[in-house]
Amino acid sequence: MPASVAPDPAGNPRHVDATEAERLVDEGQVHLLDVRTPQEFTSLGHIPGAALLPVNLIATAPAVVPRDGKPVLVYCEHGIRSQQAAQVLVQAGYDDVLNLVGGMSTWRAARGYESQPIAGPSRWLLENGDLLKGERALDVACGRGRHALLLAAGGWQVRGIDRDVEAIEQLRETAGRLEFDMELDVVDLEQGSVDLGDGIYDLVVVARYLHRPLFPAMRRALTPGGILLYETFTIAQAECGHPKNPRFLLQPGELPALVAPLEVVRAEEGERDGQMVSAVVARKGSAGPA
Repeated sequence: MPASVAPDPAGNPRHVDATEAERLVDEGQVHLLDVRTPQEFTSLGHIPGAALLPVNLIATAPAVVPRDGKPVLVYCEHGIRSQQAAQVLVQAGYDDVLNLVGGMSTWRAARGYESQPIAGPSRWLLENGDLLKGERALDVACGRGRHALLLAAGGWQVRGIDRDVEAIEQLRETAGRLEFDMELDVVDLEQGSVDLGDGIYDLVVVARYLHRPLFPAMRRALTPGGILLYETFTIAQAECGHPKNPRFLLQPGELPALVAPLEVVRAEEGERDGQMVSAVVARKGSAGPA
């Protein structure tokens, strides 16, 4: 690693100016994280190759920003939001975090203006935040925790489950560093009859995962009035990318039937951010078990 990007011995973000940042970008020495709004990202231009993760969603960064030895260069428009975001990355355990002093207002090199999806949580979750109320949440097949971390940062008591031991262990370490209230368990969701509890969670989140026999357990796990927020691929995705196995792909109109008898409050099916998906927000009735 070049001396100019050596980690700060105190574990703090290191501040770099636009000249040094341009050199590091040209040499491919850094991961780029833009923490401005999507509107700023496209209208004001961004450093080519940067991932977009607005600062209000920065808690999800440990789930999406690589940990491969390269420093992470964080920037915003004037260097204020990026300093806040950089501190979160340091707290989450990243060794080499750089903050662009003065932000994009000082950047004189090439800019890109194309739009791109936010790098962290599902857009479906963000768009339906107004419906998510309660205290306890379950993230099913949570992976590295892009949704579990965001919910915990918002004050939810979160349980995350996944069969990937390494992902759960890394997420447990990150949650501890960030002092988040999270219960994390290794669970093989496709072996035998999975019990997720009865009437425990105000919110169950599932994204990019499908195991049809699990739906009854997810319905039971909801409290009366609780929300199941679900989004995954349809069979049309096989024509343009992965996954291709029909076991993991929904048929047209299948998802509302799978969540029944929950009440579908919002639904969408088709192309989203270049992928073919179906998504629902479904509510459990208050009269009794689903």
